[in-house]
Amino acid sequence: MFGIGLALAFLFIAATQYPGGSQHDEMSVGFSWRHNYLSNLLNPVAVNGSENPAYPWAVGGVGCLCASAALVFVRLAAKIPQKSAANIIRYAGVGAMLASLLVATPLHDVAVRISGPLLMLALFYATVFIFKTKLHWLKALSVLYLATLYGTALIYFTSTGLAYLPIVQKLNLLVAIAWLLAVEYCTDEAGFGA
Repeated sequence: MFGIGLALAFLFIAATQYPGGSQHDEMSVGFSWRHNYLSNLLNPVAVNGSENPAYPWAVGGVGCLCASAALVFVRLAAKIPQKSAANIIRYAGVGAMLASLLVATPLHDVAVRISGPLLMLALFYATVFIFKTKLHWLKALSVLYLATLYGTALIYFTSTGLAYLPIVQKLNLLVAIAWLLAVEYCTDEAGFGA
């Protein structure tokens, strides 16, 4: 919880420091939660061409978020009784988070192409085991997370509805954080039949 809280604090500070520019308006001032991508915070130069003081804060936020999520995947895998599935959750989840660290580099698109499928794989396997628990609300949250993740990927990879991607991206982030916290604090080995 501390790592995710720190990540969110860094990202909010970054948003307040962003000088401006978005896909909607290159000359806009500041960060628009509706029009800017989170990755706009992760560039040394803002969309409007100004030096981006948000960059170090955003990198710190992404680093904390990725480290926290990787830890959740490792700890979730330890609760799964089937070791082959646990390994997929562990290694695909950690691999997705390691690849996600590259979004703050010129390898952004490569990072998305690697981290996205790995995260989908880890989340799919986790959801299969969550469906074996009695946590019905977590089942619904897992389906919502899968839906927002796949929806985000669909928009990103097909360039269909790009105007909505900044909003969908932030919705996906909120659902992901809720899912990570729920899996960390509301599940145990017994619930998965271990």
